[in-house]
Amino acid sequence: MINAGPTREPLDPVRFISNYSSGKMGIALADAAAEYGAKVNLVLGPVNILPKNDSIKITRVTTAQSMAKECIQQFKNSDIAILSAAVADYSPVRIEKGKIKKTGKTLSILLKQTIDIAEELGKLKRRTQLLAGFALETGNEIKNATNKLKRKNLDFIVLNSLKETGAGFEHDTNRITIIDKYNNIDKFELKTKEEAARDILDKIVSMIK
Repeated sequence: MINAGPTREPLDPVRFISNYSSGKMGIALADAAAEYGAKVNLVLGPVNILPKNDSIKITRVTTAQSMAKECIQQFKNSDIAILSAAVADYSPVRIEKGKIKKTGKTLSILLKQTIDIAEELGKLKRRTQLLAGFALETGNEIKNATNKLKRKNLDFIVLNSLKETGAGFEHDTNRITIIDKYNNIDKFELKTKEEAARDILDKIVSMIK
């Protein structure tokens, strides 16, 4: 199972909170996993691109809640899960039924935390399952990513840094660092997302041998 893309958290019928994720990294992972011979289930947020491999089963979702529900359900029957989606950390407490009107110079919106999918799957993970997550950091990258790895019971985490030119959201390239539960740190050069996906799959293969 792989999740990919952003989520959209509605404010009213015409507006939502989201992020810049294009889904390219997760889709590259899905295609690479299928190429490696895996049966791939892709839980995909609202993006306008799709995998090239038509053997991949795609489940479309929109909100963090719908993505969490689908990932938790599919994880039960998955040997490997790669969580590359950029899931919203917060969603509006109240979704207005009508369009929010411009009535003042400021507008306050109360937000609540969404389900942390990686943390939930980390609690559910069986000994025979492998769980990989992603971390996008802007400071103290290695330390923050390592803390997430341990806190969420991941087998390894893929670190992206917005400080790296050509990496992160919307680019066709990425520069990743993989940190595993044994404290091994592998840093890679800037590559296409397809090449980075194969590096990630190779890491999985090395851990399940």
